[in-house]
Amino acid sequence: MSDPLVSTEWLHERLGAPDIKIIDATWYLPGDERDPKAEYALAHIPGAVFFDIDEIADLSSPLPHMLPPPEKFASRVKKMGLGDGSTIVVYDASGIFSAPRVWWMFRAMGHERVVVLDGGLPKWIAEGRPIEDMPPATQERHFTPRYTSDLVRDIDQVRQTLESGREQVVDARAAARFTGEAPEPRPGLRGGHMPGALNVPSSLLIAPDGTMKTAEQLAAVFELAGVDVNKRVVATCGSGISASIVALALARLGHPRTAVYDGSWTEWGGREDTPVVTGPA
Repeated sequence: MSDPLVSTEWLHERLGAPDIKIIDATWYLPGDERDPKAEYALAHIPGAVFFDIDEIADLSSPLPHMLPPPEKFASRVKKMGLGDGSTIVVYDASGIFSAPRVWWMFRAMGHERVVVLDGGLPKWIAEGRPIEDMPPATQERHFTPRYTSDLVRDIDQVRQTLESGREQVVDARAAARFTGEAPEPRPGLRGGHMPGALNVPSSLLIAPDGTMKTAEQLAAVFELAGVDVNKRVVATCGSGISASIVALALARLGHPRTAVYDGSWTEWGGREDTPVVTGPA
């Protein structure tokens, strides 16, 4: 599939197909005081399983929802009935927010047959499409993890990237957080951004109706921010969630190998040995 997103109509036509597996990947920012698992239990797309971003993670790390070891990822998803050969459709209850993170996670584990539902659950419900409140009966399937390191960056690799300039670092946080004018939602983090980073707030990639903007509109957003979409990008944000929206948008533009800095600003802004600048890029 050339487009990493599918429409609600596309999914509706394939509900119940044995090779189509659906994931509810809803996650909310700290302080939102919403329970995505409880919301899933009340209403989800028929057949969808719930993917807990905070649990299917490296819990030995002090950083939030870091990519888990491949063996843990495989163990969790195969119990959810997600296996080799499946086409996986990921959605969330915000439209397009946390679903791209799980899209990126599957690809980082070597599973390329994964797409995001454009407009997510809000669009699905607004169109009067079916929902259910019972978890689906799942049958365990084999999942073979193949860790794909080119889609993941750690702090040392980002340091090297900033020094060499061989890749562009694109920060998906809101402009006021990027400049340091607005505080971070997590306590203890410095304000500002990495030297040399470019700012593309993830909200600029989403249309007013909650779907992702067209390829032409996305290209204009990146161009205005000074991003050369034909050059490799490392996406970063607060904790690796909205960075994945940048990766998804670039995939829509035909550049699917965007890496995500998993630790993102929670790691970089929480240390004293990392350079931080304030003000516009």
